[in-house]
Amino acid sequence: MDVLRFEAPAPGDPRPQHRGGAGHRPPSEPMVNAPWPVVAMCLAIIGLYALQTQVPFLEPLLAFSPARLAMGETAGLITSQFLHGNWAHALMNAAFVLAFGAPVARFFGGGVSGAAIFFAFYLLCGILAALGFAALHWGMPAAMVGASGAASGLMGAAARLIGGHGRVGPLFSQAVTGMGLAWIVVNLIMAVTGGALIPGSGGAGVAWEAHLAGFAAGVLLIGPFGWIAGRR
Repeated sequence: MDVLRFEAPAPGDPRPQHRGGAGHRPPSEPMVNAPWPVVAMCLAIIGLYALQTQVPFLEPLLAFSPARLAMGETAGLITSQFLHGNWAHALMNAAFVLAFGAPVARFFGGGVSGAAIFFAFYLLCGILAALGFAALHWGMPAAMVGASGAASGLMGAAARLIGGHGRVGPLFSQAVTGMGLAWIVVNLIMAVTGGALIPGSGGAGVAWEAHLAGFAAGVLLIGPFGWIAGRR
């Protein structure tokens, strides 16, 4: 692989701000109170990166590459979501999956079916994010690793839920357009600066195209997945 690109985490917190008066404290959401599928995904990101540090050949073997996709190799579309560039990268992505994943997982509901829908939604957003990157860089031999394409999908879904006050809101609600425009600006900065502004990036490039594709996927897919979950 000629270049290592890793996806930077999505910024922000999808929870609405508390507007109580003096003396009121904003409600906290510790990790132990997050839905278990979200906690499981965060632990998978951290645990699998710990394994990656002990087995160095996993990264070149399981990373996603447009060149490999062009040759028919599709496994990296999923496996790359559980690889990271370093501990800072893995921990930041886990934190943002926790922040954006919690409202999405609650929307899909509890139980085995809700968890299965959440995991499928997460992985599909990550797959579409990688395909968006590949569409713009077809045949490029660069490697891409990171969970933030999927995290960006959770961000897009959370924006729809904020716009709908807990339900799937309009496609172009104020929350969706506001968060979307902010995410575009952030990624344009990343496109210009590369990984220079990302802690621990080591100068690696940032697959900002995957971030935008993931966000769009989350915005569009939360409706159909909500219908599957019976929560539309």
